[in-house]
Amino acid sequence: MDLLIPTLFFIVGSLVFISTTFGVWRLLRPHRPDANKLTAYECGEEPVGSAHRLFNSRFYIVALVFLLFEAELLFLFPWAVAAFRPQAAASTAWATFVSIEIFLFIFILAVGLGYVWRKGYFNWGKMNYSQTPIQNSPIPRSVYEAFNKRQ
Repeated sequence: MDLLIPTLFFIVGSLVFISTTFGVWRLLRPHRPDANKLTAYECGEEPVGSAHRLFNSRFYIVALVFLLFEAELLFLFPWAVAAFRPQAAASTAWATFVSIEIFLFIFILAVGLGYVWRKGYFNWGKMNYSQTPIQNSPIPRSVYEAFNKRQ
């Protein structure tokens, strides 16, 4: 009960701050939409065809694997800070425990990396579009075949 009032105060205060910030931003910003501003932006290129294009799922898998390993590697920084403090280094039991813990963590990361590697998610061969169903695509199959020949 002692923490309920301060917690509610911070929640209400943050909601008021966010609402006020967005309200002031909405009042001060210029609002002049035109046809160019309302089109889809695709890296400076004019959009061609439908936005629903066929993308290789390997892009998404590699991105998710990267985020997974990146987030797990962030745990190494607190470990390094805790393990190499002068007072922590003086305790042999603490150093042994931390070393076993981090090597177990790195081993689990290595097993995950080996699994992803063995499944072939890092193989960047050409995609065979003849085996991929391209239905109702505004882009003809010859464009995909010409792209694969250039690669």
